[in-house]
Amino acid sequence: MRILIKNCSIITMIEPDDVYSVGQIEIEGDRIAYAGTVRDTDVKFDKVIDGSGMVALPGLINSHTHSSMSLMRGYGDDTALMKWLKERIWPVEEGLTGEDVYWGAMLSIAEMLRSGTTAFADMYFFMEEVARAVSETGIRADLSIGMVSVSGDWKERIQNCKSFFSEWNGEAEGRINVSLGPHAPYTCVPDFLALVSDLAGELGAKIHIHLAETLDEVRQIKENYGKTPIEYARDAGLFEHRVLGAHCVHLTDDDMRIMKEYGVNAVHNPQSNMKLASGIAPVQKMLDLGINVALGTDSSCSNNNLDMISEMKSAALLQKVGLMDAEALPAVKAIKMATVNGAKALGIDDSVGMLKAGMKADLVLVDMKKPHLYPQHDLISNTVYAAGGADVAYTLVDGKVLLDDGELTGIDEERLYFEVDKSLKRLFNR
Repeated sequence: MRILIKNCSIITMIEPDDVYSVGQIEIEGDRIAYAGTVRDTDVKFDKVIDGSGMVALPGLINSHTHSSMSLMRGYGDDTALMKWLKERIWPVEEGLTGEDVYWGAMLSIAEMLRSGTTAFADMYFFMEEVARAVSETGIRADLSIGMVSVSGDWKERIQNCKSFFSEWNGEAEGRINVSLGPHAPYTCVPDFLALVSDLAGELGAKIHIHLAETLDEVRQIKENYGKTPIEYARDAGLFEHRVLGAHCVHLTDDDMRIMKEYGVNAVHNPQSNMKLASGIAPVQKMLDLGINVALGTDSSCSNNNLDMISEMKSAALLQKVGLMDAEALPAVKAIKMATVNGAKALGIDDSVGMLKAGMKADLVLVDMKKPHLYPQHDLISNTVYAAGGADVAYTLVDGKVLLDDGELTGIDEERLYFEVDKSLKRLFNR
């Protein structure tokens, strides 16, 4: 299919200042054929989108979330992390079925597509159901089974991951990648992490893990092992592989040196960290050191949404107030975290993250014809500081229009809400 997006502004993310005030994007199949100034072409297009008054940017990448936890959005708010997990979240999760996880993932995918997210990294369980939702909806995802070692059969967990990798890695026309998901240092003992590292080497898989999220985690790992969480993960062999380190809030200078040395990808989750009072990650310092820092929302019950545009704004503002420096983390770096850096963290930067010829046609159009988005002195600043997910009009993945002028093309929202309500009635006795 050939698609023309005409008369739109374009934020390419190739270079910080590579912005077209008026341009066009031509798509052939799943790839961008052209992105630049307006030009004449003899190509016959199957679909023409008038992008007048809109800005096109690379699809946003949510590099850390737990999509099916959307079923618990708003449940147990205003509670500290460990109390929230032990008293609210984990008891509900014990009752989850694969069908619940499927519809929770579908709910999150609908939200992500509506707000401009075209790819996400997910860690949870019943992940074959999340993979099914990804396959059916057309979004791109990096999926990992969340694992702990505090109980149960380690060999069974490892075998489940191998089976999931074998069944789903590279599926859905290449839109699904599978990683390994040891939950966190405080839920995974060293010997178990060593098994995970061995499996990552065997499969060539990435590792997705929570790291240094809270002071309690740092204290616990220090008391039990005499190390920081970063040192603990390194010594278990995890950093021999590509790692998505979610949160990375409480880091020493040595921790950051280790992360730089091993190429660990940090994933900043500013709104979740603020809500759970986890702290302010040293994002600006990590970026200055050359550490790749991507952006995520965490789950929609610790956020409470999956709006990556608002997450960009939060990331920028949090660094400014945390460092008392108005020049910290400017808008262009925030948007880079949600696009280029996210693609690098997920290992897909050869095909997504920028708008240029040859890249996958993963992109969004934000409708700027709204009072809160006028005037437009700076398109990047306007997008980061003034826009929100509700301003997204079009979302494309692999050249397929998944959100068309505000309407989802592949998700029956009426049935979605019906099925989610069924799960909620059973899980919460409503």
